[in-house]
Amino acid sequence: MTFKALLLAALVAAPATAQTIRPDQAAFRELYKELVETNTTLSSGSCTAAAAKMGARLKAAGFSDADISYYATSEKPKEGGLVAVLHGNDHNAKPMLLLAHLDVVEAKREDWTRDPFTLVEEGGYFYARGTADDKAQAAIWTDALIRFKQSGYKPARSIKLALTCGEETTFAFNGAQWLAQNRPDLISAEFALNEGGGGMLDATGRPVLLAMQVGEKDVQNYWLEVTNPGGHSSRPVPENAIYRLSAAVSKVGAHEFPVTFTPTTRAFFGGMSTILGGQTGAAMTALLANPNDAAANAIVSKDAAFHSMLRTTCVATLLDAGHANNALPQRARANINCRIIPGETKASVQAELARVINDPKVSITPEATTRPVATEPTLDPKIVDPAKALAAKYFPGVPMLPVMSTGATDAIFLTGIPTYGVPGVFGDMDGNGAHGLNERIRVKSVYEGRDYLYDLVKVYAGGK
Repeated sequence: MTFKALLLAALVAAPATAQTIRPDQAAFRELYKELVETNTTLSSGSCTAAAAKMGARLKAAGFSDADISYYATSEKPKEGGLVAVLHGNDHNAKPMLLLAHLDVVEAKREDWTRDPFTLVEEGGYFYARGTADDKAQAAIWTDALIRFKQSGYKPARSIKLALTCGEETTFAFNGAQWLAQNRPDLISAEFALNEGGGGMLDATGRPVLLAMQVGEKDVQNYWLEVTNPGGHSSRPVPENAIYRLSAAVSKVGAHEFPVTFTPTTRAFFGGMSTILGGQTGAAMTALLANPNDAAANAIVSKDAAFHSMLRTTCVATLLDAGHANNALPQRARANINCRIIPGETKASVQAELARVINDPKVSITPEATTRPVATEPTLDPKIVDPAKALAAKYFPGVPMLPVMSTGATDAIFLTGIPTYGVPGVFGDMDGNGAHGLNERIRVKSVYEGRDYLYDLVKVYAGGK
């Protein structure tokens, strides 16, 4: 899940509608609609089908078969994707990569107000699964390459587009990982632009900041487990696996990891303290001076996004216990999902969980993972400065701050490619329903972000 799904405020200006949009926006809307309405859930959808549809649009715009590479494995035929390239004229300039994932989180029609796989424009919002995470980004990147091709634009550096699958499911086939391991030539680039950034407005609709995402937390699941001989439920005894596990889970729930600043979060909170001002801004300043300031911590941590950016977090997400309703439980397990702040390790977090639980009968086992630890890119001026300069045109007076994602993106698989979560698309404070019910995104926000990102890619790519 991205920064814009965690830390954004409502846009109150009157939204654009299908009746008032420009012709190029109407063309984009049709592409976006086709992508959103293609089911790409792991259970019943197909990223391969979505990639084929986007590829067909690229080919119709003038891209050759040689410019578009489709990929899928025989084991996972529905989890494929594509890489397309608009070739540059300067052979000394390394390519840039535009990355977005096609897959979406599961969605049940009976739980939603509207069909999750039908794009609905209502009340200034686009509603459907994936409208915010991450098909707006995928549509914007695909649309940009189409417009570049149709306009005759010749970039200096080549522009690569990778539409992948598997970002939303930890143990599913991951297209970005597969490309990095099997076809690194297709995605080799000097830098990559990805999801993870965004913008923030206050409650009145006033733009507060733009965010350039640089780095993210590590993810690790730990299984807590208690075993017991069990017995007949008619003869209960104090030693009960569920009770013992419950006590351990409660201790984890009550535990707060200490405030830990990284260079990115220190810069973020330093900027936010000035932007927000008031009690929260003063608390941020105090916390930067003294991370052990409990009173300041309490004020800043009232915001769930701020709370997560300040520390490692661990939360119970799954329970599995017992084997019969008339038997004492022989086994009880709970999954603890931890998001580890850069500088801490999986081993140190496990040790801290053991210390907090303080029960030798509760085993703690890290779940095996193939996910690498994210590498935080530097705030390269050639990336940051053009983004700020262009933002002055589209969002005058709005500062841009670096931000660490508390979720996870496919950037972790792009080893050796500095990857930045781009700013430009604004959303709502509640996360726009991403990963939840009735996912939505502001129509105006999509169109404004599209314009900004189109120009930003052009600046990075150079040429005419």
